[in-house]
Amino acid sequence: MDSVRKGSDVRTSAGPRELFDASTDAAAVVSADGIVVGWTRGAEELLGYPAPEVVGGSAARLLAVPGDPVRVTGVAERCRTGMGWSGLLPVRRRDGGRIEVDLRVSASFRIGGDECFLISAREQKPQWTMGESVLDGFLTRSPVGMAVMDTQLRYVWLNDTLERFGGVPREQRLGRRLSELLPGLQADTLEGLMRKVLATGVPVTDYEYVGWSWADPHRQHAYSTSFFPLVDADGSVTGVCYMVLDVTERWNARQLLSLVNEAGTSIGRTLDVMRTAQELADFVVPRFADFVVVDLLEPVLSTEGHGAWLTDAGPAPAKPVMRRAGMSSVREGCPEAVARVGDRVDFLPPPHDVNLLISGEPILIPVLDPSDALWVAEQPARTASIREFGLHSLISVPMRARNTVLGLTTFVRSLNPVSFQPDDVLLAGELVARAALCVDNARRYTREHTAAVTLQRSLLPQALSGGTALEVASCYLPAGPTGGVGGDWFDVIPLSGARVGLVVGDVVGHGIPAAAAMGRLRTAVQTLADMEMPPDELLAHLDDLVLRLSEERTDGEADNQSATVFLGATCLYAVYDPVTRRCTMARAGHPPPVVVAPDGHVSFPELRAGPPLGLGGMAFETTEIELAENSLLGLFTDGLVLFTDGLVEGADRDMELGMSRLGAVLAQPDPHLGTLCSSAVQQLVPVSQPDDVALLLARTHALGADQVASWDVPVNPAAVADVRARATRRVEAWGLGELAMTTELIVSELVTNAIRYAAPPIRLRLLRDSRLTCEVADASSTAPRLRHARSTDEGGRGLFLVAQLAHRWGARFSAGGKIIWAEQEIP
Repeated sequence: MDSVRKGSDVRTSAGPRELFDASTDAAAVVSADGIVVGWTRGAEELLGYPAPEVVGGSAARLLAVPGDPVRVTGVAERCRTGMGWSGLLPVRRRDGGRIEVDLRVSASFRIGGDECFLISAREQKPQWTMGESVLDGFLTRSPVGMAVMDTQLRYVWLNDTLERFGGVPREQRLGRRLSELLPGLQADTLEGLMRKVLATGVPVTDYEYVGWSWADPHRQHAYSTSFFPLVDADGSVTGVCYMVLDVTERWNARQLLSLVNEAGTSIGRTLDVMRTAQELADFVVPRFADFVVVDLLEPVLSTEGHGAWLTDAGPAPAKPVMRRAGMSSVREGCPEAVARVGDRVDFLPPPHDVNLLISGEPILIPVLDPSDALWVAEQPARTASIREFGLHSLISVPMRARNTVLGLTTFVRSLNPVSFQPDDVLLAGELVARAALCVDNARRYTREHTAAVTLQRSLLPQALSGGTALEVASCYLPAGPTGGVGGDWFDVIPLSGARVGLVVGDVVGHGIPAAAAMGRLRTAVQTLADMEMPPDELLAHLDDLVLRLSEERTDGEADNQSATVFLGATCLYAVYDPVTRRCTMARAGHPPPVVVAPDGHVSFPELRAGPPLGLGGMAFETTEIELAENSLLGLFTDGLVLFTDGLVEGADRDMELGMSRLGAVLAQPDPHLGTLCSSAVQQLVPVSQPDDVALLLARTHALGADQVASWDVPVNPAAVADVRARATRRVEAWGLGELAMTTELIVSELVTNAIRYAAPPIRLRLLRDSRLTCEVADASSTAPRLRHARSTDEGGRGLFLVAQLAHRWGARFSAGGKIIWAEQEIP
């Protein structure tokens, strides 16, 4: 017994564990005949009886109910089987009080020879109960609006919060439906949801909607509503309970975040400064404001210089010079505006100065007062507009990006009665910041694009002349802003013998590198053409040049990873001879030319394509065709036929179809070649395209028999005098007597050299077109060499004399040998 008490003294301080830990229970050991043989400290604390008063006495006197021998016997029998027993039982405390305990009886065990039972008890604490008044107060004053509707969706109960949300008194709501009280609050939709809950018994939770209420009729609120069925004891639905929570702030935050994200996809879709400014204005009206203007500094809109406003170059002006770049209004035609798009403006909200643009923060004027003296004095026109159209709230946000001042964006509300709030300033600032970055990107791109176009135009020929052999016209259309400047080029190169070289090409790539590469190739073609190379040899040398350029750029990548490898180019080179009316052509991966006969028949000569320039190791072939006089020869880049009719994205990107359209356009009768050229490009490419377009047209002419004279020269020095005399008489017959003496000397020297050093046959030819040309052909492939003879030399001065007398001279090789030629300017 002492051991039982001693063991019961091992206790912890009272606390929450006592509710779950049996070690704190009151315990006693009772013999089979009902005598208490052990009493713990816990039992003493529970009932108030000290051990000496209980031990040795009957346990029945502790019960607060009459004894039940039958029940006691049944419990004892159960415990003897090792099962144990538990139940509720009232007991009497020492002070006479009565308490309900949770009683547990263990399986029987023996102490010595006596059968005993361990009995433990814990007071049955009463559960907390809530009075009706407390519950009613909680429901009535809850921050969540609550209401109970009957099966006809009529109000039968609502709390104070819901009454405050709607602004309709309780007594006016009871017995009436939501649609009868607040028709503008999506009442039909809400009642439809309640009917669904009545029909299915399934709750609808967290349905969000936006609407107005009589409590705040000038401002929309967002609400989150949940609907639950009311079920009675037999499981039938007797009504609907709904709860409403005002989530306007959460809704607005989510809408603003969505607005900012949407702005990222709606603003800056092009690389055009003005269009980007207009996109900003169009986006925020009417989502955020009723009237918006975007004013940009003039240097931002300029393509010259840096395109930035540098205030450190001197004192800042009193007011910046800006231009209206974009505006939008809920009213058609923006009648609120005092300036139109493109006009010069100097608007800064009084009393702010130019420092607002440089380092100022956004300005919020919640209430615009048109009677304000500063507005009346500094902005009289705008003050009148404020009065007339009811402009009542304003936000002005400076536009800055990458430490560059760009302009000012102003948001105004008029039809929307809610004034701008401080949170709106944050949104306006975020929208303007995103737009400013797009404007700056467009500004930078426009500046680079303009530089590239300027470079390319400077590298293209400023004036074209085909002499008397060809009437020429050209049209060059740079790529649109999204494509970038390409490397298309063309040229007309006068050659000896009244011939003319025509070239058109396209460099792979875009931007300034492509334009620079185009300039190098154009210079190379001019140099190679001056060397009188036939078209196939000229393309072969050009191919070698492109390979060297590619190697230069590839080697440079080790130091500059951003360098673009020059991949190659395409080119078509043609030489037209007005004497024979034959045209010799070769192409390197370029479209063939178009030929329109005088009768309007369109054809595309079959030329072997040849590889694009830059591949190396592959040969080019020459094709020769005969052209009737007044034939039209058109050379073009593939951009003209690939993007015909502006079908940049369409399935119509077919080379043959585009070429047939080009032929049909060029076949139209038009006596003026320049007009035909420009109208053809305009018809075929009416909209902006991602690649350059170049078209070169040439109308052929032939030299008549009266403009050409030729003689066979015997291989005899005595024949020089006769040939010289014939040439002189022909020059005089052409009315060029002033050139008779110099022609006589040139013919004498060239024919003498041919007889002395070359191989027969030898032939002299005179050509009269824009210049007087003297040609001596022979069968030798040895090129002449100009040298300076010493004073003691007896010869070696012939070609030196020719060079001094002629405007220019040179040699070209032919299939049968070579031709030495010299040209004289006709007075």
